[in-house]
Amino acid sequence: MERKTKLGSVPFARLAGLAAIGFGAIIFLANATILVPAGMPSPGSPVDEVVEFFAAEGGAVEFGSVFTPAAWVLATVFGAGAGAVLWRGERSRSEAWSLVGFAGVILQNCTMVGVIALRLTLAEVAGDDPDAVPLLWAFHDGVFTLNSTFLAVALAGLSIGGLRGGLIRPWQTALGLVAAALLFASASLTPLVMEHGGGFGLLGLAGWLLWVVWLVAYGVSLIRLPARGLAPRRSPAGAERPSPPATAASGGSARAE
Repeated sequence: MERKTKLGSVPFARLAGLAAIGFGAIIFLANATILVPAGMPSPGSPVDEVVEFFAAEGGAVEFGSVFTPAAWVLATVFGAGAGAVLWRGERSRSEAWSLVGFAGVILQNCTMVGVIALRLTLAEVAGDDPDAVPLLWAFHDGVFTLNSTFLAVALAGLSIGGLRGGLIRPWQTALGLVAAALLFASASLTPLVMEHGGGFGLLGLAGWLLWVVWLVAYGVSLIRLPARGLAPRRSPAGAERPSPPATAASGGSARAE
């Protein structure tokens, strides 16, 4: 009999949950322990401040970028895993919220590749060619702020799909939709964020922090999902729908395996 590897014996939903937590941890720690302490300028910052930062702290920017490829891989695994869990029930309801959410995850990955590439370019040229910084920084601010659109799509799609599929609780959906609204508002106000920063930039920051909390909570839901997946249930009309995983508080017999 062929023996399963340890990785092969782990349900993909559990791997996706761990990936969500790992992704949230990487993006939070990279910012909180590397870029923010180094003085990373926020969108809309004066050009002189930007030149000074990238000329003096290029090493911090380069070090922070080391972790981003791993973050993008984990985000992809999370989005694919959440979509796989939800898709069976959505197909029976002729819905595709999980696909919307997965598309948002992939699009934000692609956009952040451009953002990190621009930061690395700024770190390279700021000391030798400061005249190139204003154009590069304006491009960075525009791409970075508009990326909030894709975060909002990921949050909305996976929050609605997760609630309708019985994977997550109403409070998690509410958290995701509030974060999505803040991020979408920030993206819609991109010209103001680029020109003024300040309070306009705080919209995106608040939405981003909620996004990290939502990621961790979603990851926990995926980890706690039974290995057999969401159990189908029948609606009053007779159509099969997945039921939410039982918890200790509800006294259900289903447990994460």
